[in-house]
Order: sequence, then structure tokens, then C-alpha cells
Amino acid sequence: MKGRIVHIVKKEFLQFKKDRKMFGLSLAAPILQLLLLGYAANIDVKNVPVIICDMDNSRISREYSQTITNSGYFVKIETIDNINEIDGYIDNSKASIGIIIPMGFGRDVIAGKTVQIQGIIDGSDSNTATIGMNYITMITNKYSQELSINKIERVKSLKINLQKINPEIRVWYNTELKSKYFMIPGVLGLLLMVTTLMLTSLAIVKEKEIGTLEQLIVTPIKPYELILGKLIPFVIIGIIDIILVLSVAALWFRVPIKGNVFLLFFFSITFLISTLGLGLFVSTIASNQQQAMIVSMFFIMMPMMYLSGFIFPIENMPKIIQLVTYVMPLRYYFNIVRGIFLKGVGFYELWLDFLILLLLGLIIFTLSVSRFKKKIG
Repeated sequence: MKGRIVHIVKKEFLQFKKDRKMFGLSLAAPILQLLLLGYAANIDVKNVPVIICDMDNSRISREYSQTITNSGYFVKIETIDNINEIDGYIDNSKASIGIIIPMGFGRDVIAGKTVQIQGIIDGSDSNTATIGMNYITMITNKYSQELSINKIERVKSLKINLQKINPEIRVWYNTELKSKYFMIPGVLGLLLMVTTLMLTSLAIVKEKEIGTLEQLIVTPIKPYELILGKLIPFVIIGIIDIILVLSVAALWFRVPIKGNVFLLFFFSITFLISTLGLGLFVSTIASNQQQAMIVSMFFIMMPMMYLSGFIFPIENMPKIIQLVTYVMPLRYYFNIVRGIFLKGVGFYELWLDFLILLLLGLIIFTLSVSRFKKKIG
């Protein structure tokens, strides 16, 4: 039995060696995708183009404008004094935000009056619009507080005691709030899913297309030996991909891995049970490689990516869709990967995600193996 499985594994690697496209898909592609996603999958909003309409043109209005542009969040396109020009900048996508400083701004600030600043925001990009609006509000509030503090300093001689509330906010795990620290660990799950699921389904379907699968079936090889021999090479490829992705994440993107790397490997291999099972299932319903790619991409990988929390927060989804996410193995693997990467947690904190991931994997794999046996029986 052991010898037959070893021979099938050797056959798979020989075929894999001859197929250079498969080599690129399994080893080179994950690194390329990680580099692209690592830079592209970034939800931090910086250098937002802003147009400032300064209708006051006073020292204080210019100081306020400089505060906005010096914050690092915005890039000032131009300062204008005609409010009607703002439409052209936003309509032509030259600016995402227009800030209108009214006439008499400096005078009213000195007099201690409440001043209204108007912001016109391009809502076609809702993410940039929302974050940009929050930045403007934060900068304006901070500038207002600094003005108030300066006034208090000037009237200290009056010995007026003012009550102060000083919030102290601490961010754990991702102290700099870098989105790449959140996104790149998730990319590991995506790449493992894409590589192992796609390769497994394509490799088995290719055997069906060229007729070698039927030749294997008529040999003394038992179905479970055939399945193990076909899947073991992709487990090895998956492990190699894990090593490559972790190396690039830590050495290139400088994403900290605070938890136990060996525990991450253990959980990743558990996740492979699901992806290999899904790849095996696709191979039973696809008659050619094109069908296998379409089924894998549109009916498995894209739904899992959308409903796993990688892009969209699960909490914001409708209740019925949230229920669907509970059967997505990728959801639990993301929790595990991010917990180990960023929080440094261990098995004690992640045991429930691991248990659900293992159960889903065993169910998917068992059903896929049963269907595969029927197809080759």
C-alpha cells in the first residue's frame, strides 16, 4: 500500500516538473500575488487631494489651511477665493474635498465666536469620503482646542480654574493602525485557498482529459490510495507556499509575527483539509479544466473571499448573509491567522475557531472523497 502511494506521489511530482505552467501557478504566483496585494490591498487614506477656498485670506485662515495641509493626510491642489470654482475641481476628479473658509473667519475666531467651516466631499468614493471627512473634523477640533488653550494661557493671571477631561486612548496589537498588518495575514489564507483548491481540481481534471485517470483506475491501486497519492503533493506545495508567504510578509513587508509559527503551520494544514476537499469536489463535477476554473473561481473562491471578512466586515452584512458566513472555512482561518500574527494568542484562545475549521474540513473532505469514489467506481 505504502509503495503504491509513494509511486503515485512521485508520478505527480514528475508531471508537475514537466508542466512549467503548473510550477509557476503553484510557487511563483503566490509570491507575485502577495506582493501585489500587499501594496494594493491598503485601506489607509493619505494624500487626499484638497482644494481650499479661502474667502477671508487672513493670517488665521492661512494658518488653518496650513494646519490641514501639514497633517500628512491631504495634498493641497490650490487655494482659491471663488466658491464657484470648487465644482470644476471635484467634477474633474482633480480634488476629492473642497474646504470653504468664510469671510470674516479670522475676525470671528479672535472674537471667540462660533465659526462654520463648510466641506464639500466627493462621495463617489465612499471610503475616501468618510475617512477624509473624519480627518477634517479631527484636524479642525484639534486646531480649535489649541486656540482655546492659547486663550487660557493668556488669562491665567485671572486664576480661573477650568475642568478638563483628557481621554487616554491606547491601541493594542496594531498600534500604528496600519492596514497592511490587517490585510497581509489574510492574504495567506487567500493564497492557500487559491493555490491548493485550483491546483487540485485542475490536476485531477487534466488526468481525466488525457485519459490517464482511467488507466490508473483499472490498476490494482485502491481508491483511497489514489486519492492520497494525488493530494499529498499539493499538501507539500501548500506547506512550501506557507513558508514563502510568511518569509515575504516578515522580511519584505515587516509584518510582525507575534505568535507561535509552528502553531500557525498546524492550523494552516488543518485549513488545507478544506481546500483540498473542495478541489477534489470540483474535479468530480467538471469535465475539463476550463469548467474546473470557472466553478472554482465563481462558485467557491469568490463567495468565500467576500463572506470571510477579508474585504467586508461581517458585522455589517444582513443577518441572513451572516448566517452563511458560519459555513465558510476561510472565516475561521482568518481569525486564527490574524490572532497569531498580530495578537500573539495561542491554542487556548483559538481552540473554538480551530475546532469549527477542523469539523468543516472533515465534512467537506469526507463528502468529496465519497463523491470521487463514486465517480471512479
